[in-house]
This record gives sequence, C-alpha cells and structure tokens, in this order.
Amino acid sequence: MGYFKRNKLIGFILLAMVLGLLVGFVLNKSLSDHKFEYAKSQLSTIANAGLREKTELAIRTFEESTFREQKKVMASRFSIFSDIFLHLIKMIIAPLVLSVLVIGVAKVGDFKSVGRIGLKTLIYFTSATLIALALGLVIVNVFEPGKVMHLDRPDRMVDASIKNNPQTAKSLIDHVIPESIIRSMAANDILPIVIFALFFGVAAAAVGEHGKMVIHLFESLSHVMFKVTNFVMNFAPIGVFGAISAVVIQQGLDVLSGYLYLILCFFGGLLFFVGVVLFLICAVFKINYLRLIRDIREPILLAFSTASSESAMPKTIEALENHGISNRIVSFVIPLGYSFNLDGSIMYMTFATVFIAQSYGIALSMPEQINMMLILLVTSKGMAGVPRASLVVIAGMLTMFKIPVEGLLLLLAVDQLLDMGRSATNVIGNAVASAVVARLEGEKF
Repeated sequence: MGYFKRNKLIGFILLAMVLGLLVGFVLNKSLSDHKFEYAKSQLSTIANAGLREKTELAIRTFEESTFREQKKVMASRFSIFSDIFLHLIKMIIAPLVLSVLVIGVAKVGDFKSVGRIGLKTLIYFTSATLIALALGLVIVNVFEPGKVMHLDRPDRMVDASIKNNPQTAKSLIDHVIPESIIRSMAANDILPIVIFALFFGVAAAAVGEHGKMVIHLFESLSHVMFKVTNFVMNFAPIGVFGAISAVVIQQGLDVLSGYLYLILCFFGGLLFFVGVVLFLICAVFKINYLRLIRDIREPILLAFSTASSESAMPKTIEALENHGISNRIVSFVIPLGYSFNLDGSIMYMTFATVFIAQSYGIALSMPEQINMMLILLVTSKGMAGVPRASLVVIAGMLTMFKIPVEGLLLLLAVDQLLDMGRSATNVIGNAVASAVVARLEGEKF
C-alpha cells in the first residue's frame, strides 16, 4: 500500500488498465451477443427459404461487413482518450530531444579534460550500447512477440504504409541534413534534429567560456521539458484506458495472451544479456562476475522493486567501493553511466519499436532496423536516465518510421512490470562498466 502512495501514477495506470479491460470486455460481449441473436434469426429465415447450405457464408459475410464496423466505430469513441495523450507526447518530443542531446554532446566534449579514464569509459559505453540495441533487435525478430497482438492499423496510416518511395542519395540528404531546424522540429523529424544537435553541442563545447552560458540555457530547457514530461504523464491513465478499451472491444480478451508473450520475450532477453553477455565481458577482463553480483544484490533488488535504477545509485556506489573498486573510478563511471549506459532501457528501445511495428503488421527491413539502431545509439544518450524518457525516444522512432504511435499506449499498460526488469539490468550493467574500467586502469579487486 505504501508503494502505491509513493507512486500514485503507477496505481492509476494499473487501475485504468483494469477498467479498460472490463469496459472493453463488456462492450465486446454485448456486440457479440447481438451478433449471435441476429445470426439465429438469419439462420431461421434462410432455412425457411430452403437455402440452408448458404447459411455459413451469409452469416460470415454479415459479421465481417457489419459487426466489425460496429466494433471499429465503438472503439474509435474510446480511442479519442488515447489521441489526447498521444498529441501531448508528440508535443514534447522535439524540444526534449534537442535540449538533452546538446547537453550530452557538450558533456562528451569534456572527456578531453578527464583524459585516459574518460576515453576508456566512453568506448565501453558505446560498445555496450551497441550490443544492447542489437540484442533487442535480435530478440524481437526471432520471437516476434508483436505478431501475437494482431492490431488493426489506424485508417489514417493506411495510405502512408503502401507508398513505395525509392531511396536515392538526394532524398537521403534531404531527409538527414535539415534545411531548417525549425521545420524539422515542427514535423518531429528526429534525424535532422540529431544532426543539428551534434554540430551545436560540439560547437558549444569548443568555444569554451562563451559556450557555457548556452549549455546552461539548454540544461535549464531540459529540466523544464522533463517537468513538462511529468505533467504530460499525468494524462497517461486516460490514454491507457482509451487504448485498452478500444483494443479489447475489437479483439476481446485474446489480447492478454499477447501481453504475456511480450513479457516473457523481453525478460528472456534481459536474462540473456545479464547471464551471458555481461558474464562474457567479465570473463574477458578476468572479473569475478558472480562475486560482483553478490556484492551488489541489495541495489539490484532495490531497483527491481521500485522500478527505478536511479533510486539504487547511492547503494550501488557504496557496494562497488566495498567490492574493492576505487572511489575515483566509481564516482566517475556511475554518474555518467546513469545517462549514457542504461543497458536495459536501451535494449527496450529497439525491442519496443519493432514490437509495435509487428503488432500492426508493418515489416521493417533490415537496413531500416540498422538505421534505427544507429539513430538510437545517439538519441539514447542522456535520455535513458530520466524516468519515462525512453517513452519519448520510442515515440520519436515510431513517428520517423511511420509506425502508428497508438501502439505506444499498449506498451504503457505493462510498462511498470517491464521497467522493473530494465531497472535491475541497468544497475548490473553500470556495475560491470565500473569493474571493466577499473580493470583497464590496473586495479585489482
């Protein structure tokens, strides 16, 4: 009970999900019962006319043409609630991505002053991020959890999905390099914003003292946008209720099996990353992985139970120092890791984006998925450490790849459970990062 008092939003989201399931089930059942009564009357009429052999075809045709349309109309009334939330999410994407990336790039510029440790840390963070992103793609493509959902694409997405625009060098340049950053931000076009932020962040760091005021300005903007994000998230229960109701009205409670498969696939991926990938990394650097896990078990459990890796940071620092890693390494790597190296959250970004595409029957080619992975390699930096900021990053990816953003709300319904696994993985990933950098510095522990 005390947990939900501290996390009212989570409680309201779970309540909205339950209400959405109940309302959706009741309306789906009432429409189905109405269909059954109509089918019986049609059966009687057809039988009396001596056309019994055509009964099945007639009823199926009626069901597809009439009741499916009725369900869509009923679902659309509830999806208005999710549309409100989605518009609010889209509203904050561009300014949040721009401000955080500028700060992140400017911070990377500071690595010149911290020298050897900073370079090793940056190389490890980049490598671990690529592995996590790639693993997310592998898991979602091998097990295809989205295909269990069978969602109907919104009508407004149909035309966009069937257009075949050949990719040329000119169209690639037009898409990647912005002619106007204002226009790119207005369209929530993430890649041009990333390009501009890279140039701007490097320039701000390069001019030294004159750039500090600009960096502070963007840092203030990012804090304001994070606050706006928290305000927007207060509308999440309304969005979840609308999205869940709309899906259950059309599909019934079969959607729950899709959720279960999603959870199993993602947690399986996290266990593989923790049990195999990080274990092998530790083996390469001759780090006693099992002893490391044992020594940080308290912050791991804290992160899992609170679904917040940030809440476990003080305990993680303390546990790693008790493990034998020096304070100069821990105090440098851990704070940076909470912005640049949250492996569980980063893996979730590719997994969730492709999962939503699969749910709507949208096939993303391998070049598109690799492109997505490379974009997320940059956009995830500085974003992952902020509660629910991954939601904004994923929304940006969905917009960029013409995937219905409505699917994001279906993930939000079980995001709390998924976040527990992500948070625990984040803590383990940063602990391994500290141990690797310490080992590269010649420390023995």
